[in-house]
Amino acid sequence: MNTTETSFTDAQTQSLRWVVDMIIPASTEDGLPSANDPVIFANILAAAQLRRDAVEAALSALDEVARESQGKDFAGLAPEGHLLTGAVETFRHAYPDEAGLLAMLTVQCYYRDDRVMSSLDMEARAPHPAGYDVDQGDWSLLEPVRGRPEFFRKTP
Repeated sequence: MNTTETSFTDAQTQSLRWVVDMIIPASTEDGLPSANDPVIFANILAAAQLRRDAVEAALSALDEVARESQGKDFAGLAPEGHLLTGAVETFRHAYPDEAGLLAMLTVQCYYRDDRVMSSLDMEARAPHPAGYDVDQGDWSLLEPVRGRPEFFRKTP
């Protein structure tokens, strides 16, 4: 049973859990959790709920790939080993937009976690209103953009 209230099925939730763990596995060296850590995964589920149709389509595509190669839905594959990896690699190549969506959700939610931010020597806080110091770059790189003609309508 899901601990977070979502409209995803248990199989979809399990598939998502395995995929996010493959995107960002735990780092014992740095003492960081994987993306399927309960707190982080709850955040991922909440964010996925906001894009439910697109996430369900991505998970459905993942199931389709797993069925074609292994004869089972992704959630029915063994939780460890080459079966999951092979299905995910095929999914990434066959459905790059859907794979990108799952990766984007995972990364966004992972880097919201206080433990992860602290490991990067960043304060675990919102960027506004205090902001962050950003190293100044080479502003001359924007000259080609500034020099091109306007391509938008001016507002009244």
